[in-house]
Amino acid sequence: MTREFSAVFVSLDHAWLRGRRRRGHFMLLDMAEGEKADGAGGPGLAEREELGWELFGTASRELAQTIADDGFAPDLILSIARGGLFVAGSLGYALDVKNLHVMNVEFYTGVDERLDLPVMLPPVPNAVDLTGATVLVADDVADTGATLKLVRDFCTDHVAEVRCAVIYEKPRSEVKCDYVWKYTDRWINFPWSVRPPVIRRQGQVLDA
Repeated sequence: MTREFSAVFVSLDHAWLRGRRRRGHFMLLDMAEGEKADGAGGPGLAEREELGWELFGTASRELAQTIADDGFAPDLILSIARGGLFVAGSLGYALDVKNLHVMNVEFYTGVDERLDLPVMLPPVPNAVDLTGATVLVADDVADTGATLKLVRDFCTDHVAEVRCAVIYEKPRSEVKCDYVWKYTDRWINFPWSVRPPVIRRQGQVLDA
């Protein structure tokens, strides 16, 4: 790797993971609203973005159409787990891209608590698989943008071109994504994380 990353590559144990909070559910629509953390004591239902499965289908299809209309044809889609997996899969079908990769990045350690730097969890994608490719990075939301910046910078060293696509983007995001379905500063309920798991594994926490 030629670029000096502002990230740490580590294996994390369950003791650390137990303190995590879900990544990236903060949002922007009414710019007069301040930033809201996604945790206990959050905003009421009237202040939330409610993204159901049907609306997600519409959002991902419209996002794909925007990408296609722009003439961008990625060789592969790199999803940021876990919320980005749904976005990447939907875009993969809509854009007829079968080559999908996954990158797992952690940033939050508790309710409204973050690491100083985002952490890229192994296994990290093989740079050889990305060399010379046109890459679309997909995630559910650009919150602070730190996670997207880490992944985008990782790709920049190896690929021919990289662009980012998200369902939601917040105004404070340091990465201004190339393709965004909606801008909002509201708390977001995503269909894949709004309900608790059907079974809880020891040491796991609710996560995006």
